[in-house]
Amino acid sequence: MRWPLIAAKTRDEINDALCAITQAMLRDVRGRPSDELLRRAMRGWAFVVPRPEPREMPTDVRLALRWVAGASRPLADLMDPTVMRSVLTALRLKQDGVVAAAETQRHKHKILVNAVRYAVEQHRLPADPLAPIKWSVAETADQVDPRVVANPSQARSLLCAVSYVGGFRRARGRRLVGLFAGMYYAGLRPAEAVAVTLPNCVLPAEGWGQVTLHRTLPQAGRRWTDTGRAHDERGLKSRPADDTRRVPLPPELVSLWQESINTFGTADDGRLFFNERGGIVGSSAYDRVWHEARELAFSPDLVRSLLAGRPYDLRHSALSTWLNAGVDPTEVAERAGNSVEVLMTSYAKCLYGRQAISNQRIDRLLCEYE
Repeated sequence: MRWPLIAAKTRDEINDALCAITQAMLRDVRGRPSDELLRRAMRGWAFVVPRPEPREMPTDVRLALRWVAGASRPLADLMDPTVMRSVLTALRLKQDGVVAAAETQRHKHKILVNAVRYAVEQHRLPADPLAPIKWSVAETADQVDPRVVANPSQARSLLCAVSYVGGFRRARGRRLVGLFAGMYYAGLRPAEAVAVTLPNCVLPAEGWGQVTLHRTLPQAGRRWTDTGRAHDERGLKSRPADDTRRVPLPPELVSLWQESINTFGTADDGRLFFNERGGIVGSSAYDRVWHEARELAFSPDLVRSLLAGRPYDLRHSALSTWLNAGVDPTEVAERAGNSVEVLMTSYAKCLYGRQAISNQRIDRLLCEYE
């Protein structure tokens, strides 16, 4: 029902949750396939739209899904609180039996709630089986961990180290310096940085520039996109499809982007950053480069720390830096594409500069009464 209307990554997440729910509803019947085969069959064939014809399935997948059909409890069994609790308990765990992160639990619980409500709507269930059950999902931490935030000196060291990753001819690292710099100096999300095109940029010879963002290219996997490509083309996060966002570019970033264009040119569609074949830069590719750069830029102690552990932490560092510089939160939120409320909730623990200013004010007040 939802498939045509949702993003590719959301399709992947719903598929994953439905697999976990289905496995929790299986009875102990003879001939159970391995957990690996069950998951592969459901992930790749059962919960995709349009569903493949049985004759298109590999034999082992077809037989596994036939077993699932016979071993699955009737949907009405969810009205039994014992069964529903077993499903809820399963959603707390990862595949290896370890307790899942709070956000993962919350997300899978939401998908279960929506599925149950749809079943009630379609008269497949007489009532909401979740209603009488007291169940709480673990609280999630909305705040950014200050330990991941790099200071300007550390960020520059990382960007320099990126340029040394890989051989000079392949330029595996040099191609991505500007991509990472966009996350740090302009606070771009990775999917936004990957999608930046030259026609949407103003890159003057001196001073500040500007980029107008209007699309993202999140990587979801070929199975989940309508085009069959690994990347899904979407609008900006939490905005109407045709909305845009203008982000100022500091001179240091303008210079890095101009250098990238002069060295590598642009892709056929005008993208500033692309792989050796001109394709969209995959998350696995830039993740590998990033981890190699950390080992070049940091001491062993810092490499083992959480500091800038992921490329996305560059965005966290950017927004924390702007707030500590005294930039108005409304302006920071506008540049970052967040609401002020989300911004201040997420970065409250990272405002070192404001804490120091508050300490000074408290000291002055106490001194007045000595």
